[in-house]
Amino acid sequence: MAILEDGRTAECYIERRGKRSVVGHVWKGRVENVLAGMEAAFVDVGLAKSGFLHVDEVVALGVPKRKRQIADLLSRNDEVLVQATKDPMGTKGSRLTMQLSLAGRFVVYVPYGDGIGVSKRLSDDERVRLRAICGALPLETGGLIVRTAASGVSARDLARDLAHLKLLWKTLQERAAAAKAPALLYSEADVSLRVIRDLLNADVDEVLVDDEAQHKRITGFLRRTSPEMADRVRHYTGDTPMMEKHGVEAAIRSTLDRRAPLPGGGYLVIDDTEAMTVIDVNSGRNVGRGGNRLEDTVTKTNLEAAVEVVRQLRLRDIGGIVIIDFIDMDDAENRKAVKAALDAELARDRTRTFVVDISPLGLVEMTRQNISDGPREVMTEVCSECEGLGFVVSDETNAINVERSIRAKLSGATGDEATVAVHPRVAALLQEDEGERLADLEALVGVAIRLERDGSLPRDGVRVKGGADLKGGADVKPARSTRRTSSRGGSKAAPAPATVPSLAPVATVENGAGEAAAADAAPASADGDTPRPRSRRRVTSRTRTGQS
Repeated sequence: MAILEDGRTAECYIERRGKRSVVGHVWKGRVENVLAGMEAAFVDVGLAKSGFLHVDEVVALGVPKRKRQIADLLSRNDEVLVQATKDPMGTKGSRLTMQLSLAGRFVVYVPYGDGIGVSKRLSDDERVRLRAICGALPLETGGLIVRTAASGVSARDLARDLAHLKLLWKTLQERAAAAKAPALLYSEADVSLRVIRDLLNADVDEVLVDDEAQHKRITGFLRRTSPEMADRVRHYTGDTPMMEKHGVEAAIRSTLDRRAPLPGGGYLVIDDTEAMTVIDVNSGRNVGRGGNRLEDTVTKTNLEAAVEVVRQLRLRDIGGIVIIDFIDMDDAENRKAVKAALDAELARDRTRTFVVDISPLGLVEMTRQNISDGPREVMTEVCSECEGLGFVVSDETNAINVERSIRAKLSGATGDEATVAVHPRVAALLQEDEGERLADLEALVGVAIRLERDGSLPRDGVRVKGGADLKGGADVKPARSTRRTSSRGGSKAAPAPATVPSLAPVATVENGAGEAAAADAAPASADGDTPRPRSRRRVTSRTRTGQS
């Protein structure tokens, strides 16, 4: 699903089968561990990772928050009712709370809360009206939050919504009493109904749905909760795919790009790190017009960037710490104008944010609530080659590492010939210049090398057969760190000792493992010259699982 503002995609929501968001789900969980040092507990709710429950999220009626200690409130194996406030991300489990909240179309019922809150996005007059209506509702226990969607609705609609939520709470209590932890008691609605329920209000002109069954489902929900909104939902039947026609597919694809263009020719560069997201503003082709001063050009670019930054935050659903590096501005008034533009755009963002003023260096520090994975996390996986690093070791570096591995295994070998299997791309490098590189390697080890290409091997992998007695053991694996060796260097190693222990005749070597324990060159003759192998060298380029 996507939200369009002024004809552009502002937000998108992607949910895959079997991988739904768990935010809003309610479980009967079992406390696995209580960590007094973190003032938190880990709760087993039946997911792959235990959820995290901070002491501030524990319901302890009558105990002030400032005096709470997790060890006094919870013990191992305690059974608790918890709700997810944040999806599992990376190595972390769900963020949990015992302060349950059940969302309806117009109100949110908080069973362990108190008082009545009204959305600040509503006008003052509307807030007063809604607060008066809700004050007369049969709330009895718990608290109530009136949502933005309640604007203009009648007391009857609010009462009906509250009655439904109170019935839901009663059902949850009955299920909890009968269930054995860990057990799921309540599942939040799927993404389509959740977006309609939470975001559809008077500001929305039209809802397009391209699936007939989903269209009937959404309109049926609205006829029960907001009959006046049902007519705004339309079944799309055009020939062009709906998401493609309205530019949503292109916008989703753009979330995978580092760069985001600005109208005036500048652009943003968005980089994600473990700790934060960094957004850099660049002027690009925006060099100003006519007699514009540099300060004016920079300010214009920064004002455009302030708008686009917020759009990208919403579109990519970026959460956590965000650092924005605006282009330096000398004028303090211009810095204030850019900050004001940023604040104005953030006011349209429903996700909670906190922003610090622009620093003298032109940096803006901010945080944005992180609830679930954004489009990039949903659509991608960690690269098997670089493991998320963003670059891979060059073929030349792999070839150098392979040479070292071969030298480590074959130096001092007693046989005349060895078969060496390597990745096709490495084989191509070793056979460059009419095999001169391979000939040099043979001269160093004193063994004729029969080269085979094997696409099943990693690019820095080596499999050696023959050579009679070899060094380094039968099966040697590389150290993990050697995958990220710099391509600089590659100088030849010093000669090896003449005495080599006799080990296995067949060995597997990857990425130069065993190099530290073995010498790199053949033993020298009495006059100091290194003997070359006999002229029986045979080189093959047989490929087992693919060409280079």
